[in-house]
Amino acid sequence: MKIESITIKNFKNFQNAEATSLPDLAVFIGKNGSGKTSFFDIFGFLHDCLIGNVKSALAKRGGYREVISRGHDGENICFIIKFRQSPSDPLITYELSIGLNENNVAVVNNEVVRLRRGEKGAPWKVLDFSRGVGFAAAGELNQYEDVKLAQREEQQLDAPDILAIKGLGQFKNFGAIATFRRMVEDWYVSDFRIDATRERQEAGYGEQLTRTGDNLSVVTKFIHDNHPGLFREIIEKMKLRVPGVEKVEAQETQDGYIVLRFQDERFQNPFSARFVSDGTIKMFMYLVLLHDPTRHALLCVEEPENQLYPELLAELAEEFQSYACESQVFVSTHSQEFLNYIPLSSIYCLNKKDGFTVIKRAIDNPLAKALCEAGDLPGALWRQNILTEE
Repeated sequence: MKIESITIKNFKNFQNAEATSLPDLAVFIGKNGSGKTSFFDIFGFLHDCLIGNVKSALAKRGGYREVISRGHDGENICFIIKFRQSPSDPLITYELSIGLNENNVAVVNNEVVRLRRGEKGAPWKVLDFSRGVGFAAAGELNQYEDVKLAQREEQQLDAPDILAIKGLGQFKNFGAIATFRRMVEDWYVSDFRIDATRERQEAGYGEQLTRTGDNLSVVTKFIHDNHPGLFREIIEKMKLRVPGVEKVEAQETQDGYIVLRFQDERFQNPFSARFVSDGTIKMFMYLVLLHDPTRHALLCVEEPENQLYPELLAELAEEFQSYACESQVFVSTHSQEFLNYIPLSSIYCLNKKDGFTVIKRAIDNPLAKALCEAGDLPGALWRQNILTEE
């Protein structure tokens, strides 16, 4: 599944912004305070709305007043996301509008899913809800191409702050709705915390890294036990990128904990993760994430260059590009070295205009495009502030 564009209105720094023609790998740059973290939080916010409800997702961020754009209290928070399940499938548009009711409680004012019937056909609503009441059209994606084959059914949710895609998306017969729900459920927005990986973890079951990476030891053991070939690939890449690392193991202790250990070829005994550098653990975490047997539909990673030696960024950019062959990857960065390995067409620039963030494609900057075609690297243009010039 691939997001083609996203429009944001009244969400934090984004009073009215749009990212269009999104590629498989999109890299977002901007000065401090330009809104990169807020942009990535859009996907975390929508994920939280789906897993819980709108009220809990807003509360996690300080409440409605902290999320609505400054000076726009009386308006709605709105998102419009356009995506396809595959290049040959119809374009699906998801629209969500969140506001306050007469009791100043956050509700879903409008939630719509539209599907375009063919390249030139007009979009047709397959879901339309307002404050917990509305209709949805049953049918598979290919059936929606003929309106007569899709039966609209009136529905009512338990509460006005619940997303309709949360309930209806569980049923396979609501094809487009189920497709979007699965995509949002599978969004991964990393918030790696190195310190959390250093502690021993209770033995348990875990196939995928949490957002913070605090279950790294458990996931390492899972991949080692269930995907030995994949684990060997991770270790071989680790050996190439971090000199001295011979192997990594997740060892279960007698009292029921799992401890991550790194073996240095110069020493007989392995080191606990507590005594390993931040950069070493960070690189291992990225390799585990990017070699997950079950890939995420969307992978969002903020500033992967932190704690990493600059020479490692070329390999990391290559890993992201490889992952993007099957899934979509969004990355934010301040690194000139990292940008040097990213095509200009994949770079999006965030700037402040009249106090709010706007998003522009670097390829649409005539000077940047001409300089790259002449042989300049994107990282050099970023350092010279050419990419973020108006």
